[in-house]
Amino acid sequence: MTARGEFEAWFRLLETPRLGPAHARQLLAAFGSPAAVLAAPPSALRTVVPAALAAAIAGPAGPEFDARLARCLAWLGAGTQRRFVTLGDAEYPPLLLQTADPPALLYAEGAIDRLTARSIAIVGARHPTAQGEENARAFAAGLSAEGLVIVSGLARGIDAAAHEGALGGSGSTVAVLGCGLDAPYPPQNARLAARIVAGGGLLVSEHAPGTPPLAENFPRRNRIIAGLSLGTLVVEAALRSGSLITARLASEANREVFAIPGSIHSPQAKGCHALIKQGAKLVEVAADILEELRLGPPVLAEAVLAGGADEGDEADDSEPEGDGAPADPILRALGHDPATLDALQARTGWPTADLAAGLLELELQGRVQRLPGGLYQRRVTA
Repeated sequence: MTARGEFEAWFRLLETPRLGPAHARQLLAAFGSPAAVLAAPPSALRTVVPAALAAAIAGPAGPEFDARLARCLAWLGAGTQRRFVTLGDAEYPPLLLQTADPPALLYAEGAIDRLTARSIAIVGARHPTAQGEENARAFAAGLSAEGLVIVSGLARGIDAAAHEGALGGSGSTVAVLGCGLDAPYPPQNARLAARIVAGGGLLVSEHAPGTPPLAENFPRRNRIIAGLSLGTLVVEAALRSGSLITARLASEANREVFAIPGSIHSPQAKGCHALIKQGAKLVEVAADILEELRLGPPVLAEAVLAGGADEGDEADDSEPEGDGAPADPILRALGHDPATLDALQARTGWPTADLAAGLLELELQGRVQRLPGGLYQRRVTA
């Protein structure tokens, strides 16, 4: 069978309405290939799947099938780095194959070898704090520098920061989408998706080109993120968060779960704290992850993530020796938890005008972030 014929058989089978990955795998195990499934009589199909599914498989394709097939073939033929990977292919990621619900087919664009490389998932809030974004970017950069592929979901916030941080390292990054690869979602990250492909990374989806970003696709997308990876790092997450779904799926697949702690006052930290209470490993630097996975000591990661100078380097004169407290009195009063202007005024004793001017100057320097609700938070840069 030609490559086109093979794809058409896979596409026809997987586009059967209400046929999920579990039934697809059962049919493939029983009949050996999509072509054999499609050639089987309904009576044989009914021994494996419900009668309604058997009738849908044996019956004619729907009226929109030809248009969807043409769109997929056009997408596959438009780029040398575009392809599909099925359960039986050598490029199919073995870690994903070991999970409870591996997709029967993946669409991919970019460096296909990233699928089988050692990977770490980094996920988190779509509306993170500035510090959370910086943490995601720094951890991803450090781990990618150690050769680990960073897997995430191309969403706003932590996902995007993780992809960006990973692009400079040898591991690069894999973005798992909950829609077709021909129209990455969200649209504002389309340029990032193009950078991932150009930078030696990979875009992956189980959804055919032309599939819109339906809400129900994204929780299922999370199982692929967790399944591709040796472990999942949650940077920031609220208590009700898709990132916690990814962490749960990772745990169910016997993968490691890591979480970065945050302020007890931050809603974005509560999900991470809940994971730590449930047994996730608290991490502060890349070495914590590498040590847990027994992947060896970091080389560049420590310098990137620790935020401090190596021995022999000039020290940052904005941080005095001793207890590590910042020299700026406002930063010292602010600490690492969000605080209101009134709270800072009580701590410093400064007049309101002087304090507001000092906060504005620190904000312009990128050392303080203004949060919703009249809160201010110190930014700790790596």
